Amino acid sequence: MKPASFVRQVLAVCLYPELLKNKDLPLDVRQTAKRFLEVCDGESLGCYTDSSGMFHIRQGISEFITRRDAGVPSYTQDIFISSGSQGALMVIVKLIASAEGQTRTGVLTPTPCPHTLPSLLDEAGVILEPYQLMEERGWAVDLHQLHQALKAASGRCRARAIYISNPGNPTGHVQDRKSIQEVIQFAAAERLLLLVDEVYQDSVFGEGREFISYKKVLFEMGKEFSDRVELVSFHSLSSACMGECGLRTGYMEFINMDPAVKPIVDTLLCSLICAPVPGQLALHLMVNPPTPGDPSYDTYTQEILLTRATLSRNAQRAQEFLDDLPGMSCQQVMGGIYLYPRLHLPSEIIEQAEKLQVEEDVLYCQRLLKEEGVLVGAGSQNGEPAGQRHLRLCVLVPPDTLEEVLACLRSFHLRLMDVLSHPDRGVKE
Repeated sequence: MKPASFVRQVLAVCLYPELLKNKDLPLDVRQTAKRFLEVCDGESLGCYTDSSGMFHIRQGISEFITRRDAGVPSYTQDIFISSGSQGALMVIVKLIASAEGQTRTGVLTPTPCPHTLPSLLDEAGVILEPYQLMEERGWAVDLHQLHQALKAASGRCRARAIYISNPGNPTGHVQDRKSIQEVIQFAAAERLLLLVDEVYQDSVFGEGREFISYKKVLFEMGKEFSDRVELVSFHSLSSACMGECGLRTGYMEFINMDPAVKPIVDTLLCSLICAPVPGQLALHLMVNPPTPGDPSYDTYTQEILLTRATLSRNAQRAQEFLDDLPGMSCQQVMGGIYLYPRLHLPSEIIEQAEKLQVEEDVLYCQRLLKEEGVLVGAGSQNGEPAGQRHLRLCVLVPPDTLEEVLACLRSFHLRLMDVLSHPDRGVKE
C-alpha cells in the first residue's frame, strides 16, 4: 500500500532541511517539519533523544489518547516510546520475569497468537500458558478458557500477566464492551497485569463493531477497578492506516503502575539508547494528523479513507472466496489486517507431513510457495495445538495484488485436493 504523502513529505524535509525553502511543498508540511527540527538537538534527526522518547511527542500521544477515550485523562509521564510495540512488550516481560521452577513467571497467551510472541516470551525466560480462542464464535475470548489456563499454569509457573490482542492478531476478532469487562474483572480477581496490544485499533470494519480501548472500559467500570487494575497498552506505526512498519517505533501507556517501576523501565529502554528519531516523528504525525483547514488535510484524509476502504473490501472478498474452497473454512473478520482460514486436509497430506517431519500446514505453505510463488503464514507458527491447522493471510494489499494471490491459491488448493482425492493421478513433487 502507498504511504501517506503527508508523513513522507515531512520526513523528507526533516532529513534534508534545504527542502524548507521549497514552496512546491504544502505550507503545513514545511511548518510541521520546522517545528519538529527546532526541538531536536542540533536541529537534526540524527540526534539522540531521551530513552523514553522526546517529551513533546509523548505529550502529543497523551493528548491523542485523551481525545480517543472521550476525555479519560492520559498523562505524559505514563507514555514510553520504544522501538516498536514488540520492543516495548519485551521490556515489560523482562520486568515481570523471575526465578525458576514453579515460581517462574507465566503469561496467559491466546491461541492463536501473533507469530512473534512465543519466541519473545521464550527469550525473556517466561512461560507461555495458552488459552484457546473460540473459533466457532469468530475467535472470541472465552472466560472459561481463561480460568482453565490459569488452573493449568498453577502446576508449573506463577501466572503474573495476561496478554490480549484487540483487534485480534491474526484472527481479526474485535472485542465488545462486555467481553472487555469480563477480562478486566478476571484480571482484577486474579491480580494479573493486563498487556493489551491495540496496534490495529484504526482498522475495525465489522458490521456493528467499533474499537473500544481497554483503558476507556476500565475507567467506565468505576474506582473499584480503575484505581487498582494494572494495565499496559501498546500501539505502533505498524497500524493498518499508517503502515510504516520499517520505521520501528511504537509506544506503551502505563495505568496504575507503581511509580517506582518507571525509572526501571527507562533504564531498560536506555539499553537501546532510544527509538529511531524518524520513527518518533512519524509516530507524532500518526497521532497528530492534518486537521480541517490545513493544506494537506484533504489529500491525507482521502489516502487514509482509501486504505480503510481497500482493507474492508479485501477482507470481505477474501473471506467469502476462502470459505467457498473445499477443505477450507474462514470466520468473518471484524478488524486487523489478517484472515485466518482453517485447513481441513485429507489424511494423505497429514501422513506425508509426518514422513517429512514437518507440520501439515507448513508443508502446505512450502508447496504453495514452490508451485505458485505465494507466501502465506502457517498457523502452527502461531502457537496452535495439534489437530488445528490454519493459514495466516495478509489482506492489506492493493486489490489487484489480492486477486492475483487468490487465483494462485485457488489453483494450488484445488489441484492439491483433486490429486489427494484421486491417488492414482500421483502427487506432484
